[in-house]
Amino acid sequence: MADMVVVRKEGLYCVPGNFYIDPWRPVDRAVITHAHGDHARMGHGHYLSAASGVGILKSRLGQDIHIDGLEYGARIEHNGVTISLHPAGHVLGSAQVRMEHKGEVWVASGDYKVEPDRTCVPFEPVKCDTFITESTFGLPIYRWDPEQSIFDDINAWWRKNAAEGRCSVVFAYSFGKAQRILSGLDPSIGPIVCHGAAEPLNRVYREGGVALPPTVMVTDVEKAALKSAIVIAPPSAAGSPWMKRFGDYSDAFASGWMQLRGARRRRGVDRGFVLSDHADWPGLMTAIRATEAPRVIVTHGSIPVMVRWLRQVGLDASGFDTEYGDDEAEEKAPAEAANA
Repeated sequence: MADMVVVRKEGLYCVPGNFYIDPWRPVDRAVITHAHGDHARMGHGHYLSAASGVGILKSRLGQDIHIDGLEYGARIEHNGVTISLHPAGHVLGSAQVRMEHKGEVWVASGDYKVEPDRTCVPFEPVKCDTFITESTFGLPIYRWDPEQSIFDDINAWWRKNAAEGRCSVVFAYSFGKAQRILSGLDPSIGPIVCHGAAEPLNRVYREGGVALPPTVMVTDVEKAALKSAIVIAPPSAAGSPWMKRFGDYSDAFASGWMQLRGARRRRGVDRGFVLSDHADWPGLMTAIRATEAPRVIVTHGSIPVMVRWLRQVGLDASGFDTEYGDDEAEEKAPAEAANA
């Protein structure tokens, strides 16, 4: 039987369904796993996403995009392919794409993690014949501590800085990571300031029913109060004129890459918090096993290592070359938010 999903110059293509999954070039019909920029791009004729992701996609791509939202688990048929979306546990509205055609089932994971967090629906294993998996942290060295212990560390660091009269600044991706950090902060310590790149997304999360503590823009805070504040800002804000208003501050970076000493040193920050919205190595293995898929196709990340490992454990493994990037890498803040 021919492959149901192949790689074309536009992106991952479902052959019998005649639609694309997270295409990187403009197409007529795109099924979007989540709204990070490397998976959700402008210019497609029609978008389909999880219903809980529609608000985020409109916020990032424009209110006038042609988009339909599908509830998790609901099924639609397109050109003989039954499509359903299932929670990926990555960010608000993230989904795995299940495709069934003539009794064969393929699942494209998008980005995912298996550890639950408070800002999105937990990952749901989906049984299939072929599983297309990401591999951002697909090396055995990547193993995450429990989320709550990271939040406890961040709050303890913030509390110590506030007691010493210094502002605390955490650099983190403004969509997903920022809201996840917010969900674990203790607002009794001081004001929580968000950069203008993150605040509109906080609003969409709250509208989607996610509980986040109160946040303010920096212009809403008295200068003296900033000494006890924590600031959530995108990595691109580091070293910018926007930072000068915080005076003497301690800074940190939140990412899975902070597990590497070299990555912490290159960032040049006071602290590195190892927190990722992607599965670590045990999480990837757990998710792959749970699908019971005899065939696995690995995309963006550590493709050769994962393919070799999966073959050693008896699976039919191979890789897809894609143009998906790294949402935990440097982020460019929207220009209009640079001075917010």
